[in-house]
Amino acid sequence: MGFIFASIISSLAGAVGWWIGDFFGMAAGLMCSSIASVVGYWYGVKWNREYFG
Repeated sequence: MGFIFASIISSLAGAVGWWIGDFFGMAAGLMCSSIASVVGYWYGVKWNREYFG
């Protein structure tokens, strides 16, 4: 359950990062999406431990 929750949060964060970065170009969108996905995964694992663990 924890991996699924973290993956969903990571995907949502990556989509938001892509949307924000795409205003500056495709490379910036890819970079922002990658960074946001990693941060989203970290927060997803953290929230899973706090609220469901």
